[in-house]
Amino acid sequence: MENNIPASEISSYSEFSDPRLVALYDNLNALGNDSEFMCQIAKRFSATSIIDLGCGTGMLTCELTKRGYQVIGMEPSSAMLDVAIHKTHGDKVKWIKGSSEQLKNLQVDLIFMTSHVAQFFLNDEEWRAMLKSAHKALKANGHLVFDSRNPITKPWERWTRETSTKKVDTPNGKVEMWYQLSEVRGNRVLYEIHYLFIDSGEELISNNELIYRSREEITQSLSDANFSLENIYGDWDNRPIRTDSLEMVFVARRN
Repeated sequence: MENNIPASEISSYSEFSDPRLVALYDNLNALGNDSEFMCQIAKRFSATSIIDLGCGTGMLTCELTKRGYQVIGMEPSSAMLDVAIHKTHGDKVKWIKGSSEQLKNLQVDLIFMTSHVAQFFLNDEEWRAMLKSAHKALKANGHLVFDSRNPITKPWERWTRETSTKKVDTPNGKVEMWYQLSEVRGNRVLYEIHYLFIDSGEELISNNELIYRSREEITQSLSDANFSLENIYGDWDNRPIRTDSLEMVFVARRN
């Protein structure tokens, strides 16, 4: 079911577009177990060519390149790409500005969507179009791998300043960041990310929105797009998904 959000309430996603916040992104979202999981997936499937769809500042993109893969980093935010291209190994990556509409005429072994990029495809039409484009961009028996938060666990209920605050040292001084839930509309969650610059007292806010598709909805959409679902993991240690798993990590093969 589609939700019609008034134009005046469209999310800004300034965490991806405001240069002041983009400059903090790597400090607040360091490489972790999820990135190593993806690197091991690439090794397991003997991939040589990879698209990192929604690559952000290119942390995983450049790590994959460092490990010898031919990688395309695809990202709609110019501010994020400006950071990505200057990273170590960034000169070996093919960077493309845009999203799944740029997959046309590409052929790779593996497509990754990490950091819950799948949840930014808010409309079912956009989601289906992305899956169709990904299918065409994959070689025979190629794989699409992505993560999505498990809606059963209702993670947004923990998005308060008291429960989500973290403080990080950045090139611009210490920053306090927290999530604040704004509203839940069906399977759409509107929320704010607050950034408080401790030294100056300045506070910036990114107004965001995510969609929480169920395991069953995603599984059906993959089947409709002619993918075979090979695995759903519930964590970054290859643990099978359970009802209370926080993550849903889908591994699908192109038919």
